[in-house]
Amino acid sequence: MATQHSRSAARLMMAPAVVLLLGWMLIPLTMTLYFSFKKYLPMRGGDLGWVGFDNYVRFVTSSAFWPSVMTTLIIVGGVLAITVGLGILLAILLNQPMWGQGFVRILVIAPFFVMPTVSALVWKNMFMDPNYGLFAHLWEFFGATPVQWMSQASLSSIVIIVSWQWLPFATLILLTAIQSLDREQLDAAEMDGAPATKRFAYITLPHLGRAITVVILIQTIFLLSIFAEIFVTTGGAFGTKTLTYLIFQRVLESQNIGLGSAGGVYAIILANIVAIFLMRIVGKNLDA
Repeated sequence: MATQHSRSAARLMMAPAVVLLLGWMLIPLTMTLYFSFKKYLPMRGGDLGWVGFDNYVRFVTSSAFWPSVMTTLIIVGGVLAITVGLGILLAILLNQPMWGQGFVRILVIAPFFVMPTVSALVWKNMFMDPNYGLFAHLWEFFGATPVQWMSQASLSSIVIIVSWQWLPFATLILLTAIQSLDREQLDAAEMDGAPATKRFAYITLPHLGRAITVVILIQTIFLLSIFAEIFVTTGGAFGTKTLTYLIFQRVLESQNIGLGSAGGVYAIILANIVAIFLMRIVGKNLDA
């Protein structure tokens, strides 16, 4: 049993790491809040003084603000639907005995370790190019006109690219959950004559509830800040401008640090609202 002296020693040893972590988080947040109340144009006069909440009003009343929020939520929702749905299917398939099972699992997980910019460029040039891409050749083979993915189906293209990158993560978590399922329950249900669909709906899927909520929570946190895939494919055009990309435009392209900082605060608020909502769902599932 830990004594008061050992607990004090543990707190003392942990203090440097806690201070460093708090500094790592609080200093950028404080600077963002500071600049969000100022008119700061580094290439056009520098610090032009305090403007109060003017940056917040300008950012939220911008014609691009609400469309960027909707685009962000659509991408997040689309990616979650694909990765969770296909992740469950792949996890079930990978849990079956097969030849070269370990090698197949490595191939499935491999896309998660590819850099976002690299994966986006591969999809853009090798698969979705309207002239030389694989999809264009498939469309021509079946007598159809190739799709201009980056202009005609730009939002769908982003969802597909990001889903391909995050599908291994969801598959790995769900596969681990399936492997922890008590096989005796499935065997007993099969002996009682329950079809495969019933066994999945009433045994496997409820068992995956916690894993699914964890996948949704973790992926959502990262997907809300999606940027690289959009930057190297559509450049924010054709309705693919997310909130993060809008902030990038305000800060770097418009050289308006104050307005971009106000956008950063809005992004933090949006992320916290979504996180609180998801944490309630996760908490209910974990307590069930």
